[in-house]
Amino acid sequence: MANANSTTFARPEIMLPESDTDSAIPLLLSAPLGNSLDLFELLDRCRHLADALIESDNHTERMALCGRLLAGLEVLRSALDATLPPHLIDRLTIDAATPDDYRGPFSTDSETLREYCAALTLLLLQHQQTAQQEASITGLLSELVSVLVTDLKAPRFVQTEAGLMMIGGEGGKGVH
Repeated sequence: MANANSTTFARPEIMLPESDTDSAIPLLLSAPLGNSLDLFELLDRCRHLADALIESDNHTERMALCGRLLAGLEVLRSALDATLPPHLIDRLTIDAATPDDYRGPFSTDSETLREYCAALTLLLLQHQQTAQQEASITGLLSELVSVLVTDLKAPRFVQTEAGLMMIGGEGGKGVH
């Protein structure tokens, strides 16, 4: 039997994997998802999970990535309802705006787009489609997550003489 400080295994048939550092997937799967993340950090995590899902051919990894992405999208639901902290409002504010410069390709709201992403993720978790359909759904999911991230990180506010205004002339606190 090996002692506590030994690198020798008591049972030689139990071997550690060659290297988990070759893949970012274990890091993505262990990275926290919660209310401690701000909106932008959460969006980045969701984007990374969707990108990793495209790259993975391993069924177990894909299911784990889908589960984490779904969890991230659920945390995003509450983040979309929360008030933006001042540091994010600063990042979403520009000095001058030209009409339609910052509009996303979808005319739908962020919550609906988030729901579409969650529905596609659930569909992948059910694993009832052919390999070709799964690849198409995964690609669509990745594109929609990217659109959601790009849209939510696009400038929303313009600084005017009258104060902070929504781009498009609306005043108030609505953000998403």
